[in-house]
Amino acid sequence: MPYAKLTIDLPSAIWIGEISRSFPSTTFRVLSAVPSGDAGFGLLEIESAEMPDVLDALEDRSGISSLELMQQTDDTVIVQFETSEPLLLLSIQESGAPIELPVTIRDGEAVIELTASRDRLSEFGRQLDAFGMSYTLNRVYDATESPNLLTDGQQELLVTAVEMGYYDTPRESTLTDVAEAADLAKSTASVTLHRAEERVIKEFVTERLDVALDETPQAVG
Repeated sequence: MPYAKLTIDLPSAIWIGEISRSFPSTTFRVLSAVPSGDAGFGLLEIESAEMPDVLDALEDRSGISSLELMQQTDDTVIVQFETSEPLLLLSIQESGAPIELPVTIRDGEAVIELTASRDRLSEFGRQLDAFGMSYTLNRVYDATESPNLLTDGQQELLVTAVEMGYYDTPRESTLTDVAEAADLAKSTASVTLHRAEERVIKEFVTERLDVALDETPQAVG
């Protein structure tokens, strides 16, 4: 069954789109959400250095029917909310696509991950279009198969380099040492390592930092 990761551009006309753009350094995580008729209910985790202003903005926003503080630590709170603008929730409900929570929202963009049939993925896209929400498909692959990030040769050379302390500070070995250990020409080792490093770094940036890149890492070379 296909797995997909999308970045959705939330309209400023809906509350979370407007507020997340007003506080671009704040991270919102939807922990749970349930649409009910024309309303939506859920739990929202907020991580911000501007917490009082963010909470004031939420309480003053017309699309928020109710807001209740459930938990608070230093720069993080969890609130229970009710909204009269559940466009994203309705899109999910209408498509029948199972969304993986939490959904992270930052500066007007929501990162959505889901595993569903291709028909449901297509329907989810149509529902987003119907509600005026543009999106970028960051990646899609069969969830029963692991995406092939590195070739066998890239993986073997990268592991060799790590084991030899090539990435230690200070370095315990040189590129020449790594190439000799792998029985490769120095130029070949350099190119292979660079490709492996590029893909590992891009994978980290897209998966852990939620940054959308123009390409999905794939093993080549």
